[in-house]
Amino acid sequence: MNRSYLAKTNKAALFFAMALLPSGLAYSQSKKDTVAKEKKIEEVVVIGYGTQRKEAVTGSVASVKGDVLREVPTANITQALQGRTAGVDISQTSTKPGASMQIRIRGTRSLTPNANDPLIVLDGIPFVGSLGDISSSDIKSIDILKDASATAIYGSRGANGVILVTTNRGSKGQKPRFTYNSFTGVQTLFSRFPMMDGPKLAKLRADAGNIYGLGKDETLDTDTDWQKLYYKPAMMTSHDVGVSGGTEGGNYNVGLSYFKQDALIPIQSYERFSLRIALDQQVGKSFKFGFTSNTNYTVSDGNGVAGAPVLGNSPLANPYNPDGTIKRTISTASNIDQSWVYIRKTLENLGDKYIDESKGLSSYNNLYGEVSLPISGLKYRLNVGLDYTTSNSGNYTGVGVFNVNAAAPSSAGKGNSQTYHWTLENLLTYDKTFGKHKINAVALYSAEGNRYISSYMSAKNVPADFFQYYNLGQSPQADISVKPEDQIYVQRGLISYMGRAMYTYDNKYMITATLRADGASVLAPGNKWHTYPAISLGWNLANESFMQSLKAINQFKLRYGWGQTSNQAVGPYTTKGTLGVVPYNFGNTNTTGVYITTAPNPELGWEYSKTNNFGLDFGLFNNRLTGTVEYYRTKTEQVLSPTNLPISGGIASVTNNIGQIENKGWEVSLNGTIINNPDGFSWDAGVNWYANRNQILALNSGTTRDVANNWFVGHNINAIYDYQNIGLWQQGDPYLNILEPGGNVGMIKVLYTGGYNADGTPVRAIGPDDRQIIDTAPDWQGGFNMRFAYKNFELSTVGAFQHGGVLISSIYGSSGYLNRLTGRGNNVDVDYWTAENPNVRYPKPGGIMSGDNPKYGSTLAYFDGSYLKLRTITLGYNLKKEFLDDLKLNSLRIYVTVTNPLVLFSPYHKESGMDPEPNSYGNQNQAVNSSLPYNARQLIIGTNNPSTRNYLMGINLSF
Repeated sequence: MNRSYLAKTNKAALFFAMALLPSGLAYSQSKKDTVAKEKKIEEVVVIGYGTQRKEAVTGSVASVKGDVLREVPTANITQALQGRTAGVDISQTSTKPGASMQIRIRGTRSLTPNANDPLIVLDGIPFVGSLGDISSSDIKSIDILKDASATAIYGSRGANGVILVTTNRGSKGQKPRFTYNSFTGVQTLFSRFPMMDGPKLAKLRADAGNIYGLGKDETLDTDTDWQKLYYKPAMMTSHDVGVSGGTEGGNYNVGLSYFKQDALIPIQSYERFSLRIALDQQVGKSFKFGFTSNTNYTVSDGNGVAGAPVLGNSPLANPYNPDGTIKRTISTASNIDQSWVYIRKTLENLGDKYIDESKGLSSYNNLYGEVSLPISGLKYRLNVGLDYTTSNSGNYTGVGVFNVNAAAPSSAGKGNSQTYHWTLENLLTYDKTFGKHKINAVALYSAEGNRYISSYMSAKNVPADFFQYYNLGQSPQADISVKPEDQIYVQRGLISYMGRAMYTYDNKYMITATLRADGASVLAPGNKWHTYPAISLGWNLANESFMQSLKAINQFKLRYGWGQTSNQAVGPYTTKGTLGVVPYNFGNTNTTGVYITTAPNPELGWEYSKTNNFGLDFGLFNNRLTGTVEYYRTKTEQVLSPTNLPISGGIASVTNNIGQIENKGWEVSLNGTIINNPDGFSWDAGVNWYANRNQILALNSGTTRDVANNWFVGHNINAIYDYQNIGLWQQGDPYLNILEPGGNVGMIKVLYTGGYNADGTPVRAIGPDDRQIIDTAPDWQGGFNMRFAYKNFELSTVGAFQHGGVLISSIYGSSGYLNRLTGRGNNVDVDYWTAENPNVRYPKPGGIMSGDNPKYGSTLAYFDGSYLKLRTITLGYNLKKEFLDDLKLNSLRIYVTVTNPLVLFSPYHKESGMDPEPNSYGNQNQAVNSSLPYNARQLIIGTNNPSTRNYLMGINLSF
């Protein structure tokens, strides 16, 4: 057990408890003394293939109610989940409208790209969509299964955790109830990108030795604000209408929703229409059936419009002609650079000359039938999932658009894809109580299939703008391209058997045992099947007789779980290897050749993880203070990963089962009612804290490092391999001429790890061997929320925090070409070295270079990842009951919300003024991608769409 973890956990718990106890305990003593000690938490949580009283849960399960999520008005419910649960890290992958988010539950386990996402289960059926496809108004609860003893029932699909989404349904005998939920607001720029203005760029050029002078479109008295010409506040709106009700034999819930979000950048937007239907019907006493359908139609416009193409434009350049018309191109930096004038007006005036859109239709459908068998407590249930998604995309760029060459040929492309997914589950459940004994058993047989088809074709020299991408066949045949690698067909399947038994005695002692077997089509013959067990135990000490005298303790449950899960984290046909195609000339004939890209592996098998989980759940002072403390350790073995092969073999890689990875950590969640006065002031608060330690324990064939992938034994998966910046070389520093031959005072100084001669001089110059392994993961992170209520008013806020870790901002590094410190193009506004200003972070302009950037410029991209920020602040008002009765309404709430309002602490925010949370993957929005010290899988801050601060007004109405 790591003592530093425990110390941090105890401090966090003690701090929160001290904040709660004075008022909470006083109120408990004065108002609640008559409440019986035996009062239990009757909350029910979804655990997969059933529900269970929270008091009896033995696995690691976190629950968030739908009304809590709706406190954060957003189109993507994933954003509302941020900071709500310990051990669940949710990060932006893009700031474009409609973008999805990355979810990691208890760290990263797999080395295979896109193999660390959790399984989403919607109303009991595995869901192939994303959380963003589910309307927030329709969610009743979200339950997150985190440890192996809880996720084992979902087998290989649940290897990275499971998110169970339960939607609202009507109630039997309920009169029709109508709801309307809506919000509308404006998105504003959270902060400008911190670029130089005209005078600062002119001074930078001078300090760099005038490497670059004025271009023909630049003057010293010009100071163009390119960001002002590009970004503009944008609207966002959401409308959701629903009706639910029931008869004596069934219930229904139907809803329609519409969401539209424009971007701050020109001609980019996202639009979504959704229809949802849920029906349950009882037939006689023994049989019931039902179905759920969620259908979305989405339209994304301006997908290819860059988020920040204007940042590198010289502020000394004027985009307007003397007569006020907009120039087509500008020439800057001694006329070396020419660029198309990329501003809002030029984009909005393109008309038919540019389009980039995607239209998608998705339909997720669950059907079930359930029959009660003659044996009391025994039921059979059949679940059927039928899902279909299709997407059609198209793009067209007219002659000369975005190009300095006015005659550059037009180009267009068109793609489409379809996904067919089906699930069939047969469930036999037995649920019975015998006195103090309660038994719940489930047996499952399931089969699942997934088929994906996609194609793409492109063309040049489209004969007219109005054709756009709708008829590529009108282009010259020689300019039409249909590449084999752009035509995809894959199919995969999974067959599973599962058994689970839960036993509870006298609400004191609990045991759950699970056995699951999966057979995956993507693995090699002889290795397709894997069987794995899980077991968890619980002891509710609060129900023991020797605890009855402790009136302050309502719940005190110890939990332990052990289990194994597996991961089939490879694509179909990996065992057979893959082929690539390449065009070439054979004599005078143009032909196509085939070559091996990845080697086959007939021994490819499962990647599997074993987890130990220790938990404590408690409730104090009549459950005014509740919480959970957990410690876990997960070891993943036979890790699936591509392995690079010698170049001399002519084959790039092969996928193998290699290595071991470990994730371990602590989680603490606390929720409390500090003040509870329904007729006056109330105050509820919650906080969660978690720390995850991820490290690679072993790699292939005993090697300790894979530099190409930045994988190193003893370090986390997302480590960086780069030089360590230790400041700048100053006048009088020794050994500059030895360590940096040809270097200059004011250049970046990095750590030297070589030896020294007898006279103390270094034996060599700094080189690649001096690069360091830098772990990027944070020390700990978490979230908090508070809700204040006074009569009909309520004020709530949600926040998040992180301590430590490395934040990568390519804006300041070498790959973004925005910190070259030469004056070629605009530069990030940094405090750089001069003889009069030596004690700074950034090097001397015009010093020793590596390509177009300062030598070791990549090290300037690394910042302390710590932050403390508020995600939302909401002020709401619930209309009085007397007024509602007059209007014949059940409820009416109006509210105003500010999202992303404030960063309270962040070294990066202090430096840049920007949002300290990532907005891109490591290979996106970069000027150069070769030889990056970080990988595509890592999240960074790049030149994606800028972060926004949103001001929203909304209404929740029911009648």
